[in-house]
This record gives sequence, structure tokens and C-alpha cells, in this order.
Amino acid sequence: MENFYRKTFHFIYKICYNYINEAADKISRSEVNLKKNYSLETDRLLSEKDMPTVLLHCCCAPCSSTVLERIADKAKVTVFFFNPNISPADEYEKRLTELKRLISEMKPENPIELLETEYDPQEFFNAVKGLENIPEGGERCRKCFELRLGRTAKEAAAHRFDLFATTLTISPLKNAEVLNEVGEEKAKEFGAKWLPSDFKKKDGYKRSVELSAKYELYRQDYCGCVFSKREAEERKKRLEKAYNGKGENP
Repeated sequence: MENFYRKTFHFIYKICYNYINEAADKISRSEVNLKKNYSLETDRLLSEKDMPTVLLHCCCAPCSSTVLERIADKAKVTVFFFNPNISPADEYEKRLTELKRLISEMKPENPIELLETEYDPQEFFNAVKGLENIPEGGERCRKCFELRLGRTAKEAAAHRFDLFATTLTISPLKNAEVLNEVGEEKAKEFGAKWLPSDFKKKDGYKRSVELSAKYELYRQDYCGCVFSKREAEERKKRLEKAYNGKGENP
């Protein structure tokens, strides 16, 4: 029985890995013709001022790991955990706890601060009302970005941070162009300054996997909201069905 579960795990892992790589490749191809090189913009803005203050919206510890490693020695970073999309509540607490542990164990030369907010999932449901059945990566996700980056921009302006940014661009399943567009919009709306990024470049996502292993971080298998969880569970069922359909005898 143990052998069966081991083979099943490796089969599902291989398919998921290929799925993520294919998605990342599609996103990369769609971004080839972008007018801005976001990585260069990140470096340029961080170097304009000696140790600028950055309010960094973080979605989880794995995605935050690479970003903190890259910018914590160039800026005074305050991690902002505002993610009302995450569901259920125990999943929210698990991700926040892991983020706190990562910050305490990384111990960069410049201390990293943490700014928490209240957890109110109704904010997310109100923001995406009417878009519940839109596939992941569509308009519902954009509304979610607007909600989270809007709040981050508001806090950045209120507390006079030099810049604000997000770790979301490290994900191979997130479109950096859309995220940076939303970031710029919210910067103008609230009077803050956006730090453009595409943290998945320069093997950013690969490095996050390495750091997750190093710090033994909890890596969730869905983005965060109930809708992405539903899609993840449906994908898992299809994979299991495909595996069983092969007629293999583990």
C-alpha cells in the first residue's frame, strides 16, 4: 500500500510540475514584448536612495523567501500581510505563522518588520462578487490584486514608505504585466510609489523552491481563495482519474 501511495505521489507531482512549467512558459512568452524590463526597474529604484523603506505585500512564506533574500540588503523592508482572499481561517493562520518563522530564521543584516492587519474574508467576497465562476487567472484574480495592492498602497502612503511592492510576481502562474499595471494604478490613486518587479525572472521561482526546502516551509497547493482551492481539487481528481485510467498496478 505504501508503494502505491509513493508511486501515485510521484505521478501527480510530475504532472503538476509539467503543468506549472508550461504555464510559466506561456506567461514568459506573453511578456517578451513588454516595454519595461521590470527587473531593471526594481534595481534602479532600489538604488536611487540609500536604504529606501519598502512596504512589501507578502502572500506566503515560500513566495516571500526569494524576494526578501534579494531586497533585504538594499532596503528597509516591512512585510505587509493583507490577504483576505485566503480561506479557510486556519489556512490563513498557517501561512501567517510560516511567514513569521521565515522572517525570524532568515536574520538578514537589516531587520525585517511585520505589519499585520485584521482578517476579514468578506472584503474579498465583496470585491469579486459576480465573478465566482471565472477561471483562475482572469478578471476575478485582477479584482483580488486590486483589493490587496490597493490596501498596500494606502498603508504605504499613510506611513510614508518610499516604495511598495508585492511578492506575487514570483509565481509562474501570475502575470507580471497585470500585477505591475494594478500596482501603478493604485500608486496614483493613493499617492504612493510603486516598485515594479518580476521576481520570477533570474530563476526567482526556482530559488523559492530551494529556500522552501532549506527552511522547511509549508508550501500550499492552491493560491488561497475558495475558488482556487476548488479548481486545485478538480485538477487533482482529473489527475487521479488519468492515473487510474492507465491501468497501472502499483
